Amino acid sequence: MSLKLYNSLTRQKEIFVPLNAEHVQMYACGPTVYNYAHIGNARMAVVFDLWARVMRHYYPKVTYVSNITDVEDKIMIAAKEQGVPISDITEKYTKIYNEDMASLGVALPDIQPKATEHIEEMKAQIAQLIEREHAYEAEGHVLFHVPSDPSYGALSGRSRNEQVAGARVEVAPYKKDAADFVLWKPSTPDQPGWDSPWGYGRPGWHIECSAMAQKHLDLPFDIHGGGADLKFPHHENEIAQSCCANDKPNEPESFAKYWVHNGFVTVEGEKMSKSLGNFLLVHDLVGQYAGEVLRLTLLSAHYRQPLDWSVAILEQNRKLLDKVYKNLEALEDVQVLSNDIPVPVLNALSDDLNTPQVIAEINKILKEQDGAKLKSSLTAIGQLMGLFQQTPEEWFGNEEDGFTDEDVQKIESLLAERIDAKENKDFTRADAIRDELLQMSVEIKDTREGTTWEKI
Repeated sequence: MSLKLYNSLTRQKEIFVPLNAEHVQMYACGPTVYNYAHIGNARMAVVFDLWARVMRHYYPKVTYVSNITDVEDKIMIAAKEQGVPISDITEKYTKIYNEDMASLGVALPDIQPKATEHIEEMKAQIAQLIEREHAYEAEGHVLFHVPSDPSYGALSGRSRNEQVAGARVEVAPYKKDAADFVLWKPSTPDQPGWDSPWGYGRPGWHIECSAMAQKHLDLPFDIHGGGADLKFPHHENEIAQSCCANDKPNEPESFAKYWVHNGFVTVEGEKMSKSLGNFLLVHDLVGQYAGEVLRLTLLSAHYRQPLDWSVAILEQNRKLLDKVYKNLEALEDVQVLSNDIPVPVLNALSDDLNTPQVIAEINKILKEQDGAKLKSSLTAIGQLMGLFQQTPEEWFGNEEDGFTDEDVQKIESLLAERIDAKENKDFTRADAIRDELLQMSVEIKDTREGTTWEKI
């Protein structure tokens, strides 16, 4: 059975052929830790967690690296606003990020390097780029000279004009070319910085991942990736830096062989935006929904396609999980006979991580299998997918918990208001209350005996 993936570098689906079948190596760009992670960040974490799980099914050793960016201008701004050192900000949000991702069944990467712990590696790589005439110093800055790399643009496929426009480059008189980007920049005495041959300063964002990947993985390594928004300029710049620093310009595959990117997350058909009030933070969501509901929802669309987040899709995935756990509850005393992944499920995962097909296969298995065979199938699928990891008692117990006395009072108040609205034939208000309760993860049921409610 062959494993296939879509390679962003070649723009086609390919059979995955590891550089070393005894040791597969992966790198995914992790978060910049200055605030809570949003659901788009979580999609990357869940997708690459699943890629690592699938790789481990096939290969004896997998090293998965995903970094923490803990020096960046947004972090400096947050630290200044709060009047604390940047380490206070980064340590706090790194811990929260890892805890929130764990709630979604995301295992820690094998290596989680921090940028601030790799400054020497960054300086060494910058020095190599200067020595090989791919970078130059100007007014306290060191910049990568984009025209020095003939293959620049290979990943994104952007033309020269698109490169300049897409990078949102800073116009500066010391640049040799408009597309040149910063490798090192000066810091003022009150800003985080390190001594270097080019003065007191700090690294540019792009050089960080190049240095950390080279430190912890062999070059070339198998898979590099992240969110689709990183393809240009971040990943394009990583390729240029890493290849040129190692004296292999015009050889993009000398850094990473395969490039994998996950699609964006929208909310109810709209782009996430703080101004629209639909900026969904994982830290909030894990308090409202079971982690497995969130994980399954993040995997419900093919990873390369956009995912439209909605209450309806959360409810759909919760119902599927309820169905699985009800079957496992009924089979509690039945022994698992095999750990084999059902072939249709493995085929789907092996075809560029086709998780929508996996979900279809789970529904099919629930209809067609029973007894020990059903329990064995669900258990094996759950172990690979990072799902069905609770006991039925835990699952259904969690569904009943989570409301404070204040929450219950609010729910009861809204239900009473809804009854009054229906009696007054104000059905618009009654429907609005139903929607408000749904947003609180409360489902109401109208029966002959009256109205009841339960936690979704």
